[in-house]
Amino acid sequence: MEARLRLLVVVVVAALCAAVASAAGNSSLAGYHGNPTFNVRNYGAKGNGQTDDSKVFRVRRRDMQALMSAWKSACAASGAVTLVLPPGTYYIGPVQFHGPCSKASTMTFLMQASIAARQFGPHYGTLKAATDLKRFGNDWIEFGWVNHLTISGQNGAAFDGQGAASWPFNKCPIRKDCKVLPTVSFFFFFLAYVQQQASSNILHDNGLASMQSVLFVNNNNLVVQNVASVNSKFFHMALLQCSNVKISGVRISAPESSPNTDGFHIERSNGVSIADTNIATGDDCISIGQGNDNIDVARVHCGPGHGMSVGSLGRYVGEGDVTRIHVRDMTFHGTMNGVRIKTWENSPTKSNAAHMVFENLVMNDVQNPIIIDQKYCPYYNCEHKFVSGVTIKDVQFKNIKGTATTPVAVLLKCGVPCQGVVLQDVDLRYKGKGVTSSKCENIKAKYAGFQNPKPCP
Repeated sequence: MEARLRLLVVVVVAALCAAVASAAGNSSLAGYHGNPTFNVRNYGAKGNGQTDDSKVFRVRRRDMQALMSAWKSACAASGAVTLVLPPGTYYIGPVQFHGPCSKASTMTFLMQASIAARQFGPHYGTLKAATDLKRFGNDWIEFGWVNHLTISGQNGAAFDGQGAASWPFNKCPIRKDCKVLPTVSFFFFFLAYVQQQASSNILHDNGLASMQSVLFVNNNNLVVQNVASVNSKFFHMALLQCSNVKISGVRISAPESSPNTDGFHIERSNGVSIADTNIATGDDCISIGQGNDNIDVARVHCGPGHGMSVGSLGRYVGEGDVTRIHVRDMTFHGTMNGVRIKTWENSPTKSNAAHMVFENLVMNDVQNPIIIDQKYCPYYNCEHKFVSGVTIKDVQFKNIKGTATTPVAVLLKCGVPCQGVVLQDVDLRYKGKGVTSSKCENIKAKYAGFQNPKPCP
């Protein structure tokens, strides 16, 4: 009798738990901390890693009917709104989450994942991209024109770009006419964006669209936290025309051989903070493009990859100045470069790159720890006949230590003479036999504290 009673209690408790879970999972408007919450499962998303769930999220471009999307429902709600993706793997094509969400005081995009996500198990991913390249016009997932937006992950929720299908077609490292958004000027991006609205299948003249995994456009007061990006087709995450951005606890991962898979690329944005993040990828861990102001990078581990770059700058018409860049407390491991400022020759527009501080950095087996390169050209047939139109001034390299895998640990190659460049307490030792050296061109740098390699004369 006692055993039967215990069994009955267990059955009743299990039934109640199942009912509660079912109600929570199927409710489109539930209470998440007392605020309006939308669960994508209620809109038909399966999350089984097999069904294409794009119709749940995307606004159909042809008929402009957005009522089918869970995003539109959430965007129309009032107060502190949360859109929840329960644990599962959602296989989706290119989607756009656009505002403005004028009634929402805040908008949270909450990505949940199972505990197995921590080990990248079979159901780790929250969102998984299509591998059919014909489905892509530009980016995979775009968040645009939404203020006070938070992208938050739980248990390692991830954006899986499935980029291996696209990497063999990427000719950008060898073709000058390759255009990878959003590294182009804002005008070109805007033109391409307008074209994208008219056609969902635009490919650029490089034979492959840019296809960054996550693009943020014109978002103010943006937070991105505790999510991962895996195997992007191009850039993992890109910011364009955003302000007051806080990024933390993000994990970026792609093979070292994957082309143009920058961890973060930033353009025409201000007040951006990236902190406590781990990036291992095939290109720049972080690239700060044109038109940026007040960018802070702290406690980021970079490697493998191409390092931390300001640039490339000076390639397109209408580029803006880059000012107030602070990079601190970073560790580089096995990267091609450490910290680098790179500008193109013969810039069509004059601009400045100024007021930058790189400090408290550790270089572990880095090929080129400190670089200023105003003759940047990644192609084989570069002429190097012109002077860059970008003026570099007021740059500090402070407390940078570690090992270099090439003898030239400090390379300062300026076009128009760089102004106000200071190196303080630099100790970079050669991994091989011999000592490290410095190489300078069109620059009279100032030195303070300990210097290894020896300063340029």
